[in-house]
Amino acid sequence: MKIRKASERDIKEIAKIYVDSWRTTYDGLVPRTFLNELSYEMSQHKWQSFYDDQANETFMYVAVDEMGKVVGFAAAQCMLHDKREGELYALYLLDQCQGKGVGRSLVKAVAAHFIQNDVSSMFVWVMKNNRAGRGFYQSLKGAYTRGRQSKFGGYVVEDEAYKWDDLSLLT
Repeated sequence: MKIRKASERDIKEIAKIYVDSWRTTYDGLVPRTFLNELSYEMSQHKWQSFYDDQANETFMYVAVDEMGKVVGFAAAQCMLHDKREGELYALYLLDQCQGKGVGRSLVKAVAAHFIQNDVSSMFVWVMKNNRAGRGFYQSLKGAYTRGRQSKFGGYVVEDEAYKWDDLSLLT
């Protein structure tokens, strides 16, 4: 498995992974009608806009298998709170890649990118009912910091934020 910075030519594959992952990961956590309404075209537009957003210092990394196929991605951005802070905005993998260290490798690449750009901390939001996602970030020693509510298709979900104050621990 190879981890590399995403390029514009990866957006179509990123969009497909995003939609397919939502449909498997969040089935039962958000309304099925919301999941059925997700489209590759809308997703491609979303990720192209994210990729092009220079104001928030956005970037993405992809995981590429031995056949050259993109099988996962991580998207991140720099947030300005009291100081510059990194946000792991999204982390999605195809089902067959989960539990094999691919997610860890993508998080490590994001952390290293932030460190190289003078960002020393990072946070991520995850649905409270997404036990696997919460467990993953806890296994990486992310510390719970706060909660919030999000809306998906008119359905309210509880989210939790996990934070790393020292990104060198992830690299």
